[in-house]
Amino acid sequence: MWATNAKIVGIVLGTLALYTLIANKIPQVQSEVPQALSLGANVTPEQLVAAGEKVFNGIGGCTTCHGLGTRAPNLLTDETGTGPIGVRCAKREPGKSCKQYLYESLDQPTAYVVAGYQPIMPVMTKQLSPAQVWSVIAFLESQGGTVDVTASDIPSTATTSATSTTATGGAGAAGGAAFAGGSTDPKAIIQAAGCLACHKLEGQGQVIAPDLTHVGSRRDAESIRKKILDPASSIAKGYEKLAGIMPKAFGTMMNAAQLEAVVQFLAGHK
Repeated sequence: MWATNAKIVGIVLGTLALYTLIANKIPQVQSEVPQALSLGANVTPEQLVAAGEKVFNGIGGCTTCHGLGTRAPNLLTDETGTGPIGVRCAKREPGKSCKQYLYESLDQPTAYVVAGYQPIMPVMTKQLSPAQVWSVIAFLESQGGTVDVTASDIPSTATTSATSTTATGGAGAAGGAAFAGGSTDPKAIIQAAGCLACHKLEGQGQVIAPDLTHVGSRRDAESIRKKILDPASSIAKGYEKLAGIMPKAFGTMMNAAQLEAVVQFLAGHK
């Protein structure tokens, strides 16, 4: 019996020794703690582009329309033989550079509407911080073009985090006082927030996201309030693929009175 046990112990020890030898032969790579991106005075084009890509695919919600190629032009791929946006942006409007055109598109989206598309894009400078806006511009320029966005383009009062959902220099910084001119008219707030770029309400807007015309019959005021403040809190059935697209900054863009005005307005749409 003791001989059998000795063999078992020997096999176990031999196996452990073999695996230890193999493990020691594998090159060891030391992990590094990811560093937070800071858009300071020495920010590089590569950092701007990386930050802009995250905003474009995330909080900016850009892919909701621009990723479809039917509601808005494709930006990252060829568009009717004119190349990606970095190639064609400087050719959109005479006298405007690529950077000027892209900023105008985010700040005054109805100033120039590409033929064949509707003016449904919201004013993104009201939804994103200056750092987020300029990082997106850098990312779009990198799509076939030359990135000429620098730290000097970003206002000194802007937040240093381009992926943050709040903005020191944005509309939400003033508690929503500047948003929609400080109006508590729910229709004006909804228009300023660009909600109709995805939602339909009283016959206006798009049907990318759930129709809000009778939202009060599906959600009570508390549910609507929570959805605005935390878009990921619930996803309407049939719209799961759009999860994460609704901007998370509405809670910081509006003040309390504006938020409540919108909530009660929508809750009343039975």
